[in-house]
Amino acid sequence: MNDHDPLPAGSEENWMNIRRQRTSDALDSAAADGLTGFEVIARNGKQLTLLDGSICTEFVSCSYLGLENHPALILAAQVALERFGVHLSASRSAMSPLYLRQLEHLLGEIYGGCSVTVFSSTSNAHLGVLPLLGSGCMDGYLVRERGVMWLVDRTAHASMQALRGLLAQFGPVRRVDSADTDGLEEALVHCERERLTPVMLIDGVGSMSGLLPVAELSERLQRHHGYLYVDDAHGISISGCYGAGYAFESLGHRLPGNTLIAGSLSKAFGGAGGFIVLKRGANAGQLRALANPLVFGHSIPVPLQAVNVAAAQIHLSSEIRTLQQVLWSNVQRLDDQVGPTLLNARLRAPIRGAMFDDERQGILAANALRASGMVAFPVFYPIVETGRALLRCAVSAAHSSEQIDSLARQLNLQLNLQTGRASSQH
Repeated sequence: MNDHDPLPAGSEENWMNIRRQRTSDALDSAAADGLTGFEVIARNGKQLTLLDGSICTEFVSCSYLGLENHPALILAAQVALERFGVHLSASRSAMSPLYLRQLEHLLGEIYGGCSVTVFSSTSNAHLGVLPLLGSGCMDGYLVRERGVMWLVDRTAHASMQALRGLLAQFGPVRRVDSADTDGLEEALVHCERERLTPVMLIDGVGSMSGLLPVAELSERLQRHHGYLYVDDAHGISISGCYGAGYAFESLGHRLPGNTLIAGSLSKAFGGAGGFIVLKRGANAGQLRALANPLVFGHSIPVPLQAVNVAAAQIHLSSEIRTLQQVLWSNVQRLDDQVGPTLLNARLRAPIRGAMFDDERQGILAANALRASGMVAFPVFYPIVETGRALLRCAVSAAHSSEQIDSLARQLNLQLNLQTGRASSQH
């Protein structure tokens, strides 16, 4: 089947078929040019050695603090590997290494005594928690007699968007725009009228762009007796006391009873896995007994559990604040040189983006960046609107000032070339 074959009968509303129909060959072109999907054979800080022997500086990794190279994390993995081997192949309900309980205790300290349960990924945290919340059976999280209505923000991460079919088993699903105050209020009033409990799903720091007003949305949902579920995977560690993250910091480092935060251990935290933060005293045992990924799935490989413990200990030290300061200094340095043309410019987010008016210009820009010894992540539909391209640049505390300056020069050059091409066409 090729891109011009008709869609199967009755599939017009199938979102995967719609995506397939609208997706161009830009990603294939980027992969063929070695701009995406390239193989890495070694790494030294932010410098990669690729399969062809070339060396380049990467602005792709979501390790915003560079903790994965920290000596304490590497040592923790080595010790655990010697004690346990690579993996303890069993679900948590059967057995678990000592690191898991230690990690949840340390995360509880980071989140001010809240109840924290670790999953093998943030996506699995969604899969485990949301059905339980929607069922109305989650201890301490009551819902109205007619159940829930899911309000999925249009900018919510794909890991939640893809669950709409699953969520619909527990209540109606409605897409909303958190920036549309009137539209959101109408949806919440509708829930009140229908005696449904609204559960709104949002990102904290967007994986591509934007920061959502977490505290404001939490208060609004509270007024309507609803819940706010925040995927703050990209916000964890980069801000907040002890690196608790953007969402928890926005809430004044106190978790309201109607708010749940899902976080990642695989990005700035430095390790691997995900977790859910519930209010103080929440029944974590119920999650372990009923959440599908914990009952039927495997746990994080043991060396990485040990890494997570070491990373949590760093988060509870003064070192995390120093790393945060270096990250934001690098982000500001890039903003100062490239200016407001960048996506997310001047926001407290570690992701910047250079937007190009068509896919070909985006590929040309990514190739130019690669030729200068740097790689960013070129993205196309469905991540950005059809026909356009974005160079997604992830900034880290591990980048040197010289590396930031080199990126700024190349982005300015490519954005100016786009402006020049547009002017010549008119």
